[in-house]
Amino acid sequence: MSRPEIEIRDLHKSFGDTPVLRGIDLEVAQGEVVCVIGPSGSGKSTLLRCVNLLEEPTKGQVFVGAAELTDPDVDIDAVRRRIGMVFQQFNLFPHLTVTENLALPQRRVLGRDKASARRIAAQNLERVGLAEKASSYPSSLSGGQQQRVAIARALAMGPEVMLFDEPTSALDPELVGDVLAVMRMLAEDGMTMMVVTHEMSFAREVADRVVFMDGGTIVEEGTPEQVIVRPRHARTRHFLSRLLDPAMAEVEEGKHGKGDGPAPAAGRP
Repeated sequence: MSRPEIEIRDLHKSFGDTPVLRGIDLEVAQGEVVCVIGPSGSGKSTLLRCVNLLEEPTKGQVFVGAAELTDPDVDIDAVRRRIGMVFQQFNLFPHLTVTENLALPQRRVLGRDKASARRIAAQNLERVGLAEKASSYPSSLSGGQQQRVAIARALAMGPEVMLFDEPTSALDPELVGDVLAVMRMLAEDGMTMMVVTHEMSFAREVADRVVFMDGGTIVEEGTPEQVIVRPRHARTRHFLSRLLDPAMAEVEEGKHGKGDGPAPAAGRP
């Protein structure tokens, strides 16, 4: 059996005396899309940032492929080259064109020559539907276009894994669709993805597996049907009821009960 593309073992993270992650165990197979959902403050973004060691775990192990990122002797820069990350904010250089934003990290990190970096930049701008914006500056782009440029920049580095931390949360609602369409395309192409999101329709349609977090733990995980449509835990039902359309929430309550009983202890089912 092949090794998971991402493997997280007994992951803990505290900030000072405040625990944020309380023993996370999670695997993501090659080509799998895992959406992580949950209320604000549940540890979702911290989990994602621990996967590429932007946050150093307090305890536990993180593997990407065969490399253990939490090994003190690991070449962290080499492993990070295999991991693309897209944040809530776009973090584009305002004084550089779109092409230059994509080419610069390739040249500095991967050592590509200028012509190769620009060629790969053009390929990935085409991939996200923004070839015509190659010579534009970020200030002339909509928020959705800037986020698609940020995705193209990550893809230009040739990652094996993509991490998305609420990539649409800073966008106006009418701009969200184009970004999610690019992410759907990546999923169809077989990219391994961990996505922290509140976009439940995206999670239902695209995710192979959905993980619901609360209080720094995984409360439940399973297929979108199991977690979003027929959640087993009261905490999951309560969270989803606040996101669903009110009429849909009423239907769900009628099917599965209102979940008024005490929330079950955190843990994987």
